[in-house]
Amino acid sequence: MSNSLFPRAFPPAAAAAAVVLLAGCSQQETPPSPPEPVAYVTAQSKSFGRTIALTGEVVARYSSTLSFKTSGRVTEVDADVGDHVEPGTVLAKIDPTQQQADVAAAKAAVGSANAQLSQAQSAFDRQKQLLAKGFTTRSEYDQAEKALSAAQSAVDTANADLTTARTNLADTVLKADAAGVITSRSVDPGQVVSAAQAAFGFAQSGAKDAVFQIQEQLLIGSKKPAAIDVALVSDPSVTAVGHIREVSPLIDTSTGTVQVKLALDDPPPQMTLGSAVVGRDPDATTGKAIFLPWTALMVKDGKPAVWVVGEDGKAVLTPITVEAYQSDRILVQSGLKEGDRVVTAGSQLVRPGEKPKLVAATDEVRR
Repeated sequence: MSNSLFPRAFPPAAAAAAVVLLAGCSQQETPPSPPEPVAYVTAQSKSFGRTIALTGEVVARYSSTLSFKTSGRVTEVDADVGDHVEPGTVLAKIDPTQQQADVAAAKAAVGSANAQLSQAQSAFDRQKQLLAKGFTTRSEYDQAEKALSAAQSAVDTANADLTTARTNLADTVLKADAAGVITSRSVDPGQVVSAAQAAFGFAQSGAKDAVFQIQEQLLIGSKKPAAIDVALVSDPSVTAVGHIREVSPLIDTSTGTVQVKLALDDPPPQMTLGSAVVGRDPDATTGKAIFLPWTALMVKDGKPAVWVVGEDGKAVLTPITVEAYQSDRILVQSGLKEGDRVVTAGSQLVRPGEKPKLVAATDEVRR
């Protein structure tokens, strides 16, 4: 008797057909999605001029620090930052009381030494006369001569001490030793200063330089220009010609720049110390390069590269040599040729050997 609550077993043939049908469904592949569109440009060489303009400052070629040669308390300051001074101009003074006392003491010592010298001279002259007449001994004569020599040495020493004291007194007044401009001041009335302590920064009049901070990359492998045009930022009509005089061997680690000094030839009076100037190379280099937007730039083995789509439609990551980097584009020196199709947008979607869907860069690319 059959049990109607349970279905009868499927026949073996029907079961096999069901397995084959299911297997066919599982093996059916999902159709591949169409490639994403990418933008491209056609490589074309263009002429370019490499003009570099940098801002710098006019400085004195010769600068120094002025300081007192003796210590004391500052009683007077007669110069300030920006003052133009001539040789001998009084800049500051310190209290001369001690130095005046030293001069007085040195004068007294000179007077005493001269008195002793006069006495020794008289004694020697007397012994000399007595020796000629045979009324004294040779020993007493020699002693008188020795005393005269010692008295003369004492006078010389006293005179030297007086000269030193007078020099110290003169050093209580700080004067400019050349014409120039005060660039800094480090002393105030009432301040106690020591000998050689910096009191004023001083820029000497005469030869001037223009100082620029230049990126290190601009100096690598580049030829120094014979002359550089320098113009005032405030008035570009005021110009001068500069020549590279000094390139610092050290790099500023905080900015990555190198200090370069230009010697200015007969700068106009308007180019005062501290003026901001712009320097340009009048003989800027010219050449040809392929201009590409920076979005085309990729990397291959740590070097610049771009995707190039060949005649077969396949993309190849091609190394390039970059002539210059600009704010929105790169200048390619080598690695590309005229007519190459270079991917400029959607580079991240391109795979080696694939055939991307190309859309001209001037058209809108929709993803």
